[in-house]
Amino acid sequence: MSLNYIKNFYEGCMKPPTVIGQFHTLFFGSVRMFFLGVLGFAVYGNEALHFSCDPDKREINLFCYNQFRPITPQVFWALQLVIVLVPGAIFHLYAACKRINQECILQKPIYTVIYILSVLLRISLEVVAFWLQIHLFGFQVKPLYLCDVVSLGKKFTIIKCMVPEHFEKTIFLIAMYTFTVITIVLCVAEIFEITLRRYCFLIRQ
Repeated sequence: MSLNYIKNFYEGCMKPPTVIGQFHTLFFGSVRMFFLGVLGFAVYGNEALHFSCDPDKREINLFCYNQFRPITPQVFWALQLVIVLVPGAIFHLYAACKRINQECILQKPIYTVIYILSVLLRISLEVVAFWLQIHLFGFQVKPLYLCDVVSLGKKFTIIKCMVPEHFEKTIFLIAMYTFTVITIVLCVAEIFEITLRRYCFLIRQ
């Protein structure tokens, strides 16, 4: 019995009831995760080691890097991907337990509404993540970062730090913004598709 639940849950996650939803799963699961997992590590993997300030002392480098990166981009984007997956995963888990197939989602109003609400929640989470990304990282990584070291009790208050591979990081930031926008657009399109298919189903009855 549990194997059937797992099978239904897997099929629901991999094959949403809409064509756009299936494309979203492919885009989300393949392109976005591959881009973050492979290229993200290549661009940001050793950032802390190559982040250097003047004077180049370990304690100052660590202090300024933590100030420069309250949260590392890889961790932020990984959390974003996981959190955005939650609404759909909960819905498909519920559908698997209730043995709700893809046709039922389109035919029964209650399931259609719940599915649309899960997509709307996904959109909301993407928008919040988009805003947080702007607040944390901006749109451009500058080659120099001015670090405030007053709390370290040094003679100087502001020091200059070199940000490694700043141009590559700027390109990566823009790419991640683009992925978020594409995901939001796909979610909106999915709502229109499932609403249209529901309307067509009612007309045929």
